Amino acid sequence: MRRTLFNEDHEAFREMIRAFIAAEVAPVFGEWEKAGHPPRGFYHRLGELGVFGIQVPEEYGGAGETSFRYQAVIAEECARAAVSFGGHTVHVNLVLPYLLKYGTPEQKKRWLPPFASGEMMTAIAMTEPGTGSDLAGMRTTARPDGDHYVLNGAKTFITGGVLADRVLVVARTSPAPPEDRRAGLSILAVDARSEGYAVGRRLEKIGLRSSDTAELSFTDVRVPAADLLGEEGRGFEYLTHNLAEERLGIATTSYASAAAAVEFARAYVRERTVFGKPVSSFQNTRFVLAECAAEVEAARSLVDRAIEALDAGELTPADAAVAKLFCTEVQGRVVDKCLQLHGGYGYILEYPIARLYADARVSRIYGGTSEVLKTIIAKDMRV
Repeated sequence: MRRTLFNEDHEAFREMIRAFIAAEVAPVFGEWEKAGHPPRGFYHRLGELGVFGIQVPEEYGGAGETSFRYQAVIAEECARAAVSFGGHTVHVNLVLPYLLKYGTPEQKKRWLPPFASGEMMTAIAMTEPGTGSDLAGMRTTARPDGDHYVLNGAKTFITGGVLADRVLVVARTSPAPPEDRRAGLSILAVDARSEGYAVGRRLEKIGLRSSDTAELSFTDVRVPAADLLGEEGRGFEYLTHNLAEERLGIATTSYASAAAAVEFARAYVRERTVFGKPVSSFQNTRFVLAECAAEVEAARSLVDRAIEALDAGELTPADAAVAKLFCTEVQGRVVDKCLQLHGGYGYILEYPIARLYADARVSRIYGGTSEVLKTIIAKDMRV
């Protein structure tokens, strides 16, 4: 079906990103996976290209675009080459919306220029050991002390946590009343150079191996009150508002991964011969690819509609939950089927389908598990 989501500017941007990946990412991506993250200079390079500044307002050194479409292009082109830009997604799709919506003019003036240039990489720290998706149950505290907060606690599964220069830390600034466990949470933009701030283990993951994931700990970290993001005690509300865009980002990446898997499998079965015939000549192969193509088309349509809704300011949390649930489940099924078509070679890491397979599994976990999303959707349905 003809796609109408992108215009000529988006397609010109796509060609630039595709050429950049081919020249500067794909040849060294294996080294990034072994190291656990790209070299720090790569983020400066993304800053030079303007990738980090697409949605940063012009007065802070960005392009001032408001559409999510450019981020969708990056997701599609990275999937097409079976690579990633390390901490880019968290930096741009998760952290930036908070800075833009809740940052004061003074905070934006301090943070957005280095954000856009790649001089200041960011991450967001919500999850704690033992709490998982239960954000209201977090135990990290930030005690007011004059013109500072004193931060104590620990976070885990922090994507980009190893190289981050500033981290949005969600902490409890006041006790929660019995009737509302979600009250009393705040967001602090913590400087990673602060005394008492520590990066713990870099966690070894099944997939997404070029994206660093770390444990963080805070021991009497003094955070200036000027680095409180938004209003004290409204952190949970802020998190809920921005989860919709985060989940759409995951849905977009999942769709793109499934689409890439189909193309990798299609190319492989045309070249591979079994019993003297191309694998593509067997009816089962054609049927499997047809099933996958149909699922990918459905996921693409859903993602495109959701992106249009986000750009129009109309994407609801339930809409985003539907998009993430459907697209991540499609990703899991499609990538698995496409790996199967590769036979034994699909299990070998030099084939991109193996990387897509390993990377796909976490999509149904982070950003809200499939089970949590079903609860949100059912609640919206009033059942």
